[in-house]
Amino acid sequence: MSSSTRRRRYLRTAIGLAAVLVLSVVGAGAWFYHRLDNNITTFDSGGVATERPPAPVPASPGASVPVNVLLLGSDTRDEGNDSLGGGDEGVGHSDTAILVHVYADHKHAVGVSIPRDTLVTIPSCKLPNGTWTTPKTDQMFNSAFTVGLAEKGNPACTQNTVEKLTGLRIDHTVVVDFKGAAAMSDAVGGVEACVPNDVNQYGIHLKKGLQKLSGQSAVDYLRTRHGIGDNSDIGRMKRQQAFLSSMIKKVQGQGFSLPTLLPLADAATKSLTVDEGLGTAMKLVDFARSIQDIKLSDVSFVTAPWRFAGDRIRLVQPDADALWKLLREDRTLDGQSTSGTGQVTASPGADPGTAPGTPLAPLTPEQSAAPITVVNGVGTPGLAGSGAETLKARGFRNVALGQNTPGHQATQVSYDPALKATADQVVALFPGARAVEEPGSEAITVTLGADFRAAGTRIDTVAAPSPEPGAPAGAAAGATPGSTPGGVPSGVPGGVPTGIAENTRNADTDPCANLTFG
Repeated sequence: MSSSTRRRRYLRTAIGLAAVLVLSVVGAGAWFYHRLDNNITTFDSGGVATERPPAPVPASPGASVPVNVLLLGSDTRDEGNDSLGGGDEGVGHSDTAILVHVYADHKHAVGVSIPRDTLVTIPSCKLPNGTWTTPKTDQMFNSAFTVGLAEKGNPACTQNTVEKLTGLRIDHTVVVDFKGAAAMSDAVGGVEACVPNDVNQYGIHLKKGLQKLSGQSAVDYLRTRHGIGDNSDIGRMKRQQAFLSSMIKKVQGQGFSLPTLLPLADAATKSLTVDEGLGTAMKLVDFARSIQDIKLSDVSFVTAPWRFAGDRIRLVQPDADALWKLLREDRTLDGQSTSGTGQVTASPGADPGTAPGTPLAPLTPEQSAAPITVVNGVGTPGLAGSGAETLKARGFRNVALGQNTPGHQATQVSYDPALKATADQVVALFPGARAVEEPGSEAITVTLGADFRAAGTRIDTVAAPSPEPGAPAGAAAGATPGSTPGGVPSGVPGGVPTGIAENTRNADTDPCANLTFG
């Protein structure tokens, strides 16, 4: 046999092996997609209201638009969930509700937790027999999920309720049960979470401290509220936000590779109920790809501004409406606009010296990594955190909070002369701030004074009303963590209302920080 003949035979063999390999991979992929498709359960889109908020319009042909996803956690005990959650089988409530707003640039996102006990208007919703209910006012938010007592709940009714409440059009709704939470935490090899104290109640046993949770322990952490932290639903939401942040970090750390995503997708889809727009594996994959470039530092969580109303909760106004307006306008929590390009631009009124919509000068990598410490120089709760959010929204990534030093009237930015160019960028974010050179300083220090208004905290005092009957001690109606007394408007145009600033945490926050509201 000639050498040329052997080469041709080897080439045919190689081509044949490659073809077999390609067909095997494609076949395996098709088989897996088919498996995922069979896993997914969808809910009837016929239950979605016909009168809805308008869909966002692209800024230009082909431009991306914001996406709103409603994540619901069902506490149903049906279909084996009783083994994880205990209790009797039956229709569950949506005790967890997070509205995720993915900005038009698809590089920023914010998750808004809606307290389950919030009193809202539940609009007309479709029943299993095809009839529609009449709207009802002052209903607990989580009861929308039970309208009609359907075995899988009524996600469409909850979606209608959120659209009525916020004026935002919900693009997708996803329901996860106990089994889904357990399976997904297992699939990523456990999620780092912080338990505030030892828990030994209601069959739940958790040890205090930072640890990796998966399966049953993850479900226990996410669902329990008695015997942990402040025993409140608000505290539970804070821990859920921290847990989701850690899960995002875990997935991003492992990379969007097949070995990571396939087990996670298989685990998730077995216990998901989704709208028809996400009803296939390909649609889920396409959506996941559309948001894979969002960095952990560009994800924020906020609890809708709230106050006690007896043993229920009402949203604080106008702060809650300000939050919904920011999202409808696709603006970040401090009023900035991503403009669908990834470039944050100033919102009208954010800086008297900047024309509305003028792009801020981009930060260099060295500037974005510069160490910055924010100090509360007034003593008003949440002031430093609000200032830190302003810096992070601008693109600064190395921001820490310092010890409170009350008594400062004027905001001051101190810096080593070598950091002057970066300090100038910081000063521009705090109109009226005084720049002070401090040779030898290891970090730029922003000390927020009584003149600081961009954070949205009122320094003037307002008389608080008396607590409502049944409210916890010290909880005045309208005077809550994250609100001004009586729901008085807070902040100035372009600022962050106190009800938003006080209830916000970044996804890259220490998982042991801010796990209670008390």
